[in-house]
Amino acid sequence: MTDKLYYSDGELRSFEARVVSCEPEGGAWAVVLDRTALFPGGGGQDADSGTVGGLEVIGMREEDETVVHILPAPLGVGETVTGTVDWALRFPRMQSHTGEHIFSGTVHRLYNGENVGFHMGGGYMTLDFSVELSAADIARCELEANRAVWRDIAVNSLLPDGDALSALDYRSKKELHGRVRIVEIPGVDLCACCAPHCARTGEVGLIKAVDSMRHRGGTRLSLVCGAAAYSDYAALHSANAAVSAALSAKRLETAQAVERVLREAAEMHSEIGRLRRDILALKAGALPEREGNLCLFEPDLDAVTLRELVNAGVSKCSGVCAGFTGADGDYRYMIGSRSADLRAAAREINSGIAGRGGGSPARIQGSARASREEIEAFFASHSFE
Repeated sequence: MTDKLYYSDGELRSFEARVVSCEPEGGAWAVVLDRTALFPGGGGQDADSGTVGGLEVIGMREEDETVVHILPAPLGVGETVTGTVDWALRFPRMQSHTGEHIFSGTVHRLYNGENVGFHMGGGYMTLDFSVELSAADIARCELEANRAVWRDIAVNSLLPDGDALSALDYRSKKELHGRVRIVEIPGVDLCACCAPHCARTGEVGLIKAVDSMRHRGGTRLSLVCGAAAYSDYAALHSANAAVSAALSAKRLETAQAVERVLREAAEMHSEIGRLRRDILALKAGALPEREGNLCLFEPDLDAVTLRELVNAGVSKCSGVCAGFTGADGDYRYMIGSRSADLRAAAREINSGIAGRGGGSPARIQGSARASREEIEAFFASHSFE
């Protein structure tokens, strides 16, 4: 059994240990120490990085109560070695995991919600709760959790025996056996957990819920804490500053400014659409009546305007009116007729214009990959009566 130093002191950055065993394993070496401050992973948190005896730890695992360190070279059994923890990686993870305990304990206390899922990665954490939480509920939990951070409460690690453990009302995602380690934040949380944690809640710095959704009858929440929360805020501030400058809006009024711009853009788009339809109506009205088919090309038309153009063109020709919008190789089309059965002719038409589509006897629509020259040549040489 390995003495897990991270149970009692998550902030230990280096340690001395004796090599208990060293066995070859897949081109590397599986080394067991009598004690370690390196966390092998678990409880939603990844394994630490660090060194043992000057060698980089390339992998870790736990077998029962024994921690196995995977090293690129062997160490002598019985020798005393120094181990180091990659603190730049460990500390943000401890901030996040301790923050998760604070937030989950708060949800449990205020809404009797259980944390039924937890994943930590890339700064963001995903938490699944057994109860549905409204935006107001989440805001309340977030404030209470940060108040626990501000009180700078001690985070205690307990290893109670069987009787003492059974007397504790602690949170756990699964039934536990053997030695159980309990993380206690007085007045905030009491939870079974194997991972390293901050010594005090103040080290967490900040807890922020950034997203939530209903999930399996409960709530899935994205949370950032500590250094990850700072990085998230810095990125949001930078993005908001760019929006603020672009819209000449105060930094706390960018949402209103964006809504105003979007509203104006929608009004402008509507007006442009109306003007375009008026222009096309004038163009269609000016078309001379003709025998045979009629091809019309206009860039960037929506489906409604394209249909109106084709309807106007149908009355100007004795054959079919084919309307196209887009560019060579990427046209959308709509074809109408008062006399031809276009559903029956669709295969022939699509073959002639490298198209795909179909519809009713009076109208078909689809896409075409042919050029304008090829399309005009096809309709000039074909009749669909």
